[in-house]
Amino acid sequence: MLFPLFALAAAQTLTVATPAFDPRSHKRELAGAPAQVLVLGSPHLSQLPKKLDPKLLAPLLDRFAAFRPDVIAIENISGEQCETLKRFKSQHGDAWDGYCWDTDEVEKATGLNVDQALGEIDRTLASWPDEPTPAQRRRLAMLFLAANDRPSAQVQWLQLAPAERLAADGLTAAMVEILERKGKPLNESIDVAAALAARLGLERLTLMDDHTADWAFDEKSPEGLAYAKALRSVWDAKPTPAVRTRYEQLQAHLDTPAEVIGFYRFLNDPETQRATIASDMGRAARVASAQPYGREYVSWWETRNLRMTANIHAAFQHKPGAHVLVIVGATHKGYLDAYLDMMQDVRLVDAIQYLK
Repeated sequence: MLFPLFALAAAQTLTVATPAFDPRSHKRELAGAPAQVLVLGSPHLSQLPKKLDPKLLAPLLDRFAAFRPDVIAIENISGEQCETLKRFKSQHGDAWDGYCWDTDEVEKATGLNVDQALGEIDRTLASWPDEPTPAQRRRLAMLFLAANDRPSAQVQWLQLAPAERLAADGLTAAMVEILERKGKPLNESIDVAAALAARLGLERLTLMDDHTADWAFDEKSPEGLAYAKALRSVWDAKPTPAVRTRYEQLQAHLDTPAEVIGFYRFLNDPETQRATIASDMGRAARVASAQPYGREYVSWWETRNLRMTANIHAAFQHKPGAHVLVIVGATHKGYLDAYLDMMQDVRLVDAIQYLK
């Protein structure tokens, strides 16, 4: 009577599978040139220990202007996803509060909700002239604000002559205050991406971040405290990883253009990428606890980066052969490079060649 049970157990022995299909093996099977995608890992400029002089970013902009991107994608959440996070807070917790802007006042001023504004943007850009008037740019900036896309509104604002940056054509004084960003810290989505897009004559940015993998839980609950403790054991582990020590040394001395470029070069160096991931996600995956919190964290991180990759790819699905610049927090770069390289219609471009 025991024989069938042993036979069943033997039958359930798992064999490692090999995928039947690998997109990378078909990269040459394209009618035309592939998309050229360059992922630039960046520090979050607003989190640097001291405020960076925006003039020091000029050489960085010069270098990546030479790449001539047709699409620039940034680590911000789209208005469409913000609406999802707002509606499904029971599923995604406080993700909306942390990553989205409230558009209620803009909606009152314009009469447009996010969905209506997105539709109007598409219609406007479909007939966009080669030389738009200041009034057209002001109105499009207003539409982007209504669509919860402040970075793209900045692209329009920056292409206006200083004398034309005023409240008119749908822009209210309150909206102008948002666009002027007085007293706001530097932000790579604005001071690098939007500035570069405006310089190159692009009309918008692609907001490709994704937080739909975020889940709701009480940080003060026993589970929330245990999860935080498990991750702290990863991030606070001794000895401090050499890559983190070097990061802190470099970010404390960003007083010249050469030092800024050197910091970006360090962040985008493949060895830095490998060491950073090993000291963070690599350690987390090995955390042994009653609950696999470290592995949950890695799974969340991988899911987020996979969805970001899909959003990046969607940005150029109607632009075969496009040059695509992705500006993202540096820890994402290794994952995005790996996932994007899986795509048949993508050729990765080395960021380091622009940081020499």
